This record gives sequence, structure tokens and C-alpha cells, in this order.
Amino acid sequence: MNQILSNYTASTTELKTSLNSILKQSEGDTVAILNHNTVSSYLVSPNIYEKLLNIADDYLLSKEIDKRLSQNVEPITVSLDEL
Repeated sequence: MNQILSNYTASTTELKTSLNSILKQSEGDTVAILNHNTVSSYLVSPNIYEKLLNIADDYLLSKEIDKRLSQNVEPITVSLDEL
């Protein structure tokens, strides 16, 4: 059985018939969408989606930094004024 990773749930039928009601009840929190009592997707607010994208972007940037640091290239010191 899949774990439900949200405090709110709605069926696909409820989603089709009363999306606005679901959004109001969840107050911007994530909603698990269930199809035959199995999580089929998650409905997230624009704020949460933006945070997720920022986390993913930060992670990918840190991986690129690690990759470049492991190349043993001499770093160049730059001041903020030079940027």
C-alpha cells in the first residue's frame, strides 16, 4: 500500500466536480488525489511548486559545484565589484 504524503485527500470524481471546494478546504496545503483508494497524483499550490523547483535547482547546482571542485582546477578569486 502506498503512503499518503498529505493531510488532505480527494477522489478523482471529487476533483472533477468540486475543484474550488477542495482548494478552499486544503488552504493551500498539498492534496493527495485518489483513484480507487490509491494515490494517483498530488495537487500542490503554486507556492509549494515554486519551493520544490527551488530545492531541485539548488540540488542540481550543488552537484555541478561538486563536479567542478573535483576537477582540481585552481579557483579564481573575484570581488563582488568585479561581477
